[in-house]
Amino acid sequence: MSEDLPNIERYQLNPIDPSKFILPHGPDRPVRVLLLYGSLREQSYSRAMTEEAARVLSALGAEIKVFDPTGLPVVADGLDTHEKVQELRELSIWSEAQVWCSPERHGAMTGLMKTQIDWLPLAPIGGIRPTQGRTLALMQVCGGSQSFNSVNQMRILGRWMRMITIPNQSSVPKAWLEFQDGRMKPSSFYNRMVDVMEELMKFTLLTRDNSAYLTDRYSERVESSEEVHKRVGKKD
Repeated sequence: MSEDLPNIERYQLNPIDPSKFILPHGPDRPVRVLLLYGSLREQSYSRAMTEEAARVLSALGAEIKVFDPTGLPVVADGLDTHEKVQELRELSIWSEAQVWCSPERHGAMTGLMKTQIDWLPLAPIGGIRPTQGRTLALMQVCGGSQSFNSVNQMRILGRWMRMITIPNQSSVPKAWLEFQDGRMKPSSFYNRMVDVMEELMKFTLLTRDNSAYLTDRYSERVESSEEVHKRVGKKD
């Protein structure tokens, strides 16, 4: 157990047992998790919560990568080759699971969070869809009272992006009270975040070897790959 988790009750964070989930003779490898956050503020609580979740995932045996959205352009024609866009897409293809954490601003997820999601196309890249079949966990931080607008919006997007969005989610009210020196304080909100990360790991182990089969669609099987590409890649 990592010594960098002071809020964890050591004997209550149970190791994830991959043998309960993977197919016989399936690949025995760490779960690959990409984490996205939705704020560039110097004191960003969504980034702090994302980093806290990354520590928990690492303790549970995952291989984690946190995307830094600094410098990511707004979606526009001709920017697909931008280095930050390419980095984000490559990380999404690499991932088997994702965590999205956004502040709630004006009753909605932030524009930065939506921009990251918008840069992930439904059309295949090199024959692989960047999000289809990945498991997804959702979190949000609130400046005031608890709300679920951001996680609810991201849940709709997760379905739209053909992801397997887990049932549990986390919303932290008055986030400025729940963090100190960049770390999340022990609380019921911290425990809920741990619950969500555990559930993400379990769902990913349960589905990752079958994700292509689980998200395979009859309607697309009767179309040619060219027709699918034209439809899902159609510009607004």
